[in-house]
Amino acid sequence: MSEQTQQPSLEQRLNALAESTAFTLKVHTDMMMSIDTKLESIATDLQELTANSKRDAESIRALARIAEIHERRLSDIEGDEQPH
Repeated sequence: MSEQTQQPSLEQRLNALAESTAFTLKVHTDMMMSIDTKLESIATDLQELTANSKRDAESIRALARIAEIHERRLSDIEGDEQPH
């Protein structure tokens, strides 16, 4: 007598398919949640970088104004020291 491997029944096959589908759905859901979390973190970082950049730009403009004022003052002082 030869041993025959018994084929899974239709119900067993459907159960295995349901389990596989549930696992695949869980993996997909977990990946999407992970991606959403990472995107939120990136968006927050980008907002902070934008705010820092704007603040830095304003500081640079303020320093440029100060440099211009000092340049004018030095020019005025040097102009006063030259013989007329």
